[in-house]
Amino acid sequence: MDAVKLAGLEPATVFGFFEEICAIPHGSRNTMAISDYLVNFAKERNLHCIQDEANNVIIFQEGTCGYEDHPPVILQGHMDMVCEKDADCPLDMAAEGLDVTHDGKSVFARGTTLGGDDGIALAYAMALLDDTTIPHPPLEVVITVDEEIGMLGAAAIDLSDLKGRTMINLDSEDEGIFTVSCAGGATATILLPEERRAVYGPCIRLSVDGLQGGHSGAEIHRNRANANKVMGQFMSRIQAMMPLCLTSFSGGSKDNAIPRSCQATMVAMGTNLERINDIAAALQAEIRETYDEPEATVQAFDVDALGGNALTTEVTAKVIALLCACPNGVQAMSKEMPGLVQTSLNLGIAKLGNGMSLTFSVRSSVNAEKQELLKKLQELAQFHGAAYSQMGEYPAWEYRADSKLRDVMVQTYTEMYGKDPQVLAIHAGLECGLLGEKLPGLDCVSIGPQMHDIHTSREKLEIASTERVWKYLLEVLKKL
Repeated sequence: MDAVKLAGLEPATVFGFFEEICAIPHGSRNTMAISDYLVNFAKERNLHCIQDEANNVIIFQEGTCGYEDHPPVILQGHMDMVCEKDADCPLDMAAEGLDVTHDGKSVFARGTTLGGDDGIALAYAMALLDDTTIPHPPLEVVITVDEEIGMLGAAAIDLSDLKGRTMINLDSEDEGIFTVSCAGGATATILLPEERRAVYGPCIRLSVDGLQGGHSGAEIHRNRANANKVMGQFMSRIQAMMPLCLTSFSGGSKDNAIPRSCQATMVAMGTNLERINDIAAALQAEIRETYDEPEATVQAFDVDALGGNALTTEVTAKVIALLCACPNGVQAMSKEMPGLVQTSLNLGIAKLGNGMSLTFSVRSSVNAEKQELLKKLQELAQFHGAAYSQMGEYPAWEYRADSKLRDVMVQTYTEMYGKDPQVLAIHAGLECGLLGEKLPGLDCVSIGPQMHDIHTSREKLEIASTERVWKYLLEVLKKL
């Protein structure tokens, strides 16, 4: 396997496969091409392979010499990625491969997310399956679809052909941190019916931009502003001065990514742009002071139009009230594990289309708190005369007190690096809980190389870390 853009990076085979993966569009709900690629990879090597209707793929390989009779080990990751890009990036991520490159320290994609989450899992697994000289027990490689939009592939996959009950999940982003438990979650949507009519009057466009964004689980506690919530505040302050009729609204594109920008247009009766810009300047200063958002911008612009097909003032007021009233961010911290977020939600998508829809990613390591938060959203929808729907609910992955896999992995890490790894629970969702329900007695640990700013166009995968984790994974497989 020869890399082109990533030539010279080690491990060469891993980065070679990773570059091939980057060349194939593989956003959530767009996984047929990458799934077929994995199947063809298996067929070319005469490996038994299962591809289901959802595009999930399972590849089996026998143990190498001396390991044939060892218990199988499951390697697991997901094939879909979060497709985010800069506003000026012309790449069509649904149809074109990524513009992947590196700076000698990290691999990244120009203008877009990299998909190291979780393309590196595929690359590691393929490099293992491709080299029959690497000592390892029988492998069962499970690659799921649509993890990023609610773990839909893990929910649908049939694991009845698997013999293994030891699983290494390769979907973590911090080297030296072993994840052994994670929160459960769900995606909830509130849909407010629209009532449009022709409205005449001066139009304005509001913009909230320049926020940091980030992963709605791993970075929800980092004091980053939510562009949709900021826009709600902005509109509420303007509405106190004059009636508003909303014509368009768009903020965020993924429920599990903290939205970085939000745009809205409206007919504003009695518009005074100078006063609105005073509101914008004051709110921008508040956001920069309150949150870790030094580049936040809040602005208003004239629109060269006189009226439009807009929501009524009454429905617009409901939209604003709903945006301001809905909870967002950290709701509870863990008492057992200091510093761990226990319950949160993220208003990831707010969009005016066939109604005003608000989509939330809800997470909690306490099932009762998750259900209570979902109930709160449902009651909020009912109060505002909106519809409520829910999808992609998945269970928490509970901590296992007795874990042979964890013991082996911790001991191996300590032997290789002269220090102990961190063994942690995380607030982000992993598929281990869903898969564990289907594989009773599953012993699982999640690891991965160091990545930064996943789910944003600033995403980077550290090269040296990728090599260290590869060598570590090979050593663990020798001992299992």
